[in-house]
Amino acid sequence: MSDKNMHERDWLEAELDETLEEMFELEFSEPMMSDDFRNSYKKRNPKSLDNMTYFRNLLRLQTELIKLQDWVEETGAKVLVLCEGRDSAGKGGVIKRITQRLNPRVARVVALPKPTEREQSQWYFQRYVPYLPAGGEIVLFDRSWYNRAGVERVMGFASEDQVEQFFRDVPEFERMLVRSGIIVLKYWFSISDEEQQMRFLMRIHDPMKQWKLSPMDLESRVRWEHYTKAKEDMLARTNITEAPWYIVEGNDKKRERLNCIEHLLSVLPYKEVPREDICLPERVFNPDYERRILGDELYVPKIY
Repeated sequence: MSDKNMHERDWLEAELDETLEEMFELEFSEPMMSDDFRNSYKKRNPKSLDNMTYFRNLLRLQTELIKLQDWVEETGAKVLVLCEGRDSAGKGGVIKRITQRLNPRVARVVALPKPTEREQSQWYFQRYVPYLPAGGEIVLFDRSWYNRAGVERVMGFASEDQVEQFFRDVPEFERMLVRSGIIVLKYWFSISDEEQQMRFLMRIHDPMKQWKLSPMDLESRVRWEHYTKAKEDMLARTNITEAPWYIVEGNDKKRERLNCIEHLLSVLPYKEVPREDICLPERVFNPDYERRILGDELYVPKIY
């Protein structure tokens, strides 16, 4: 084993020992509900990936994402990742793990609110264009222009003529993005009917997660089959060679996250960028300087 590989292995072991943030998060993500309900859910998901395998691979992949970030900055690459899927399918969790250790000035997330009245009168793609990546940026859309083919179509917010216009326009729009030098990756996060129902019930019974449920989410349960038909139509009509769709199975969140990041890294032509050694400069002391005494009212009370 090379010195470099040994160093990375030692770092990984140290990180596993010292990094508890995500382990605590995993604990708190467990639904705050009755033991019977929790046990019922776990019986339905007996093959979930074990935590040690998950964390080891997540840290390994996140070190590769940092290499990707360095390559994007060095080469001026423009990477656009579109994340779509059903409500509670795990898009947000995947996005968070991708960006968790990256520089927010390089990798940023776009999650646009409901369009304003003015935006509704614009060319449909216009509100998304300002958020596209410039050179040296990675942009992840937590839902994108594909809202028109999904929720807007199913919920009746867009007419059939508008939807048909979208299907005619979007392939050429994405080809234009690719021709301009943007790498476009499109992920659909898939979840089963039964799993979505269980996750919605978790949110209903968990006071710390009820904010995640909107009236639109609840209505999506009623219109499950309408969403399925819309998804099938969308994938069939917008799966172009320049920007193909990739489906990520999401019933096991841990596998979903690892598989998506692994795939993302596999399709991008990044290379490790050599870094110069960093040396910490010596602290400069001024013997004539005296620190001022600040009033107690400036300090946050030490409650803990």
